[in-house]
Amino acid sequence: MPKISYATVRRLSRYYRSLDLAERRHISTVSSEELARQNHLTAAQVRKDLSFFGAFGRRGLGYNVSDLKRNISRILGIDRTWNVAVIGAGNIGRALINFEQFKIQGFLIRLVLDNDSMKIGKKVGDLVVKDMKGLPEVVKKIDIDIAIICVPSNAAQKVVDMLVVKEVGIKAILNFAPVSLSVPKGVTVRNENMAIEIEALSFALTNPDYVR
Repeated sequence: MPKISYATVRRLSRYYRSLDLAERRHISTVSSEELARQNHLTAAQVRKDLSFFGAFGRRGLGYNVSDLKRNISRILGIDRTWNVAVIGAGNIGRALINFEQFKIQGFLIRLVLDNDSMKIGKKVGDLVVKDMKGLPEVVKKIDIDIAIICVPSNAAQKVVDMLVVKEVGIKAILNFAPVSLSVPKGVTVRNENMAIEIEALSFALTNPDYVR
């Protein structure tokens, strides 16, 4: 299989949501043209993205909605469950812990850690906030797959360094701290920077002629 760009993966997530909506509306088949229209793409782009992973659908008949949704679920790895740790029990961390869609998608938040003595021992949802000092042992004990970083920017790299050591072995990180992180080869980091996203919106308002 060729290297798949993150842009392609993001489009697969969008196709999955379109298919989920179609399934809930009891629609049995969908064309690449319809998937493209719903996601503001071209039909050729949809077919190219899907072709990386196999042959789906039949010319002139389109895609079986349930079958394609199931295959994209498998490709994205959301046909199974993943254990997730939230590092930082502040506003963002608490919001993520209470975000029910994670559980529906198979991302099970099993652990929340913080270094604030006022938060340690308190409950967030169904979880008790654990002390950051115990991170290596508890992350390994619970068999965490994904870590979500919700700490201030000046603490983020230190937290990541604790997560990626061989003894802990975290390979997937979602970073909400507004800072670039350095990780060893084999560790994937996705950055969710809300400041950058809202700046993109302000750009669109300021420069409407440059926005597609």
